[in-house]
Amino acid sequence: MKRFKIRLSINTWGYLFMAPFIISFILFTALPIAVSVGLSLFNYNMYESPVFIGLSNYKSLFMDDPEFSKALRNTFVYAFTAAPISFVISFLMAWLLNSFNRRLRNIMALAFYAPSMTSGIALTIVWLYLFSGDRYGLINHALIGLGIIHYPIQWTADTNIVFGIVIFIGIWMGTGTAFLTFLAGLQSLSPEIYEAGMIDGIKNRYQELIYLTLPQMKPQLLFGAITTSVAAFAVADIPMAVAGFPSPDYAAHTVVLHMNDYGFTRFEMGYASAISVVLFVVTFAFGRLFMKIFSSKEI
Repeated sequence: MKRFKIRLSINTWGYLFMAPFIISFILFTALPIAVSVGLSLFNYNMYESPVFIGLSNYKSLFMDDPEFSKALRNTFVYAFTAAPISFVISFLMAWLLNSFNRRLRNIMALAFYAPSMTSGIALTIVWLYLFSGDRYGLINHALIGLGIIHYPIQWTADTNIVFGIVIFIGIWMGTGTAFLTFLAGLQSLSPEIYEAGMIDGIKNRYQELIYLTLPQMKPQLLFGAITTSVAAFAVADIPMAVAGFPSPDYAAHTVVLHMNDYGFTRFEMGYASAISVVLFVVTFAFGRLFMKIFSSKEI
């Protein structure tokens, strides 16, 4: 206790500056997670008093809910396709633009980041115009004009196609934040390291990338991997705007949409909390995995 008082007296100002974040984290992150975990053990529909049922919600989730199984599969497919591709594209574009002169780099960076500054729903509407299922949709119009097809393709109603469109749009819209992070990280690297690398035998830009750039970019790579993966696992607005809610045969159903269905449509808050806990565990596990992959030994 005495040691704690000494540390408190020495670091008083530091604790005061940390207090707003700590209080916000407890109120808006830690406490809601704890409430969700507790509520997932109850049968609660917002109209009646909660009834404790133990792990029955989780049993129903994995054993008796085929829509959840499809949503979980779709979410994993999306996360393992859209997130890695967006991550790689973001880094490669930042790496290429970093070699441009300052004015051209700023213009290109703004153009590449612009989709992230616009509402996701608004951008999805633009894509829906491209993938419209009638003859006036741009893609159908072009394919019919070229004689490749004779009848319009129902892009957003075909259960074999619609989720691929969701992934494609997600890749295009998911590159902004990570791209800026990578570009800022690349601009902060010391040129002296590259000069030393040339002396030690680095011969081209690709060797620079592998042996010099990537090892120094681990903090930015970690941030980009976590933000990209979390956004992928939480995807909801794109499939809802493209395929509707619910989508045809639940072809574009995701975990967040399933949670919203039970939480805000059916008001089964205990069951929805169980879904949110499963999603939290998955995203937390992948966050820890990325920390092991990208964290420096010094961290």
